[in-house]
Amino acid sequence: MEMLRAFWKSPIGPKTTHFWGPVFNWSLPIAAFVDTKKPPEMISVNMTAVMCGYSALFMRFAWMVQPRNLHLLVCHAANETVQLYQLSRWINAQQNSQKKDETETLNSNKDGQ
Repeated sequence: MEMLRAFWKSPIGPKTTHFWGPVFNWSLPIAAFVDTKKPPEMISVNMTAVMCGYSALFMRFAWMVQPRNLHLLVCHAANETVQLYQLSRWINAQQNSQKKDETETLNSNKDGQ
């Protein structure tokens, strides 16, 4: 019971934004994880890149703020990981699409001769 009381009164406990900010922020990596099931053509590369920058910036903030907010750091590290995975899916889809277009162009040129 004493441990719960200490957590309640701590500078990173549930009476502070150091606790509730990361709790609600977990919706970002969870949503990105759910989106991994969608086709890569639906990925917004601009938004994904912005989310990568945002998470990188706030990882540094979570490390530098006093008291250090490890919960927020882990949340943004998870988001950075999932967003980078989404970005890699988009890049792979673009490369595959480009290769497919090149193959179709090459095949249509052979048929025309």
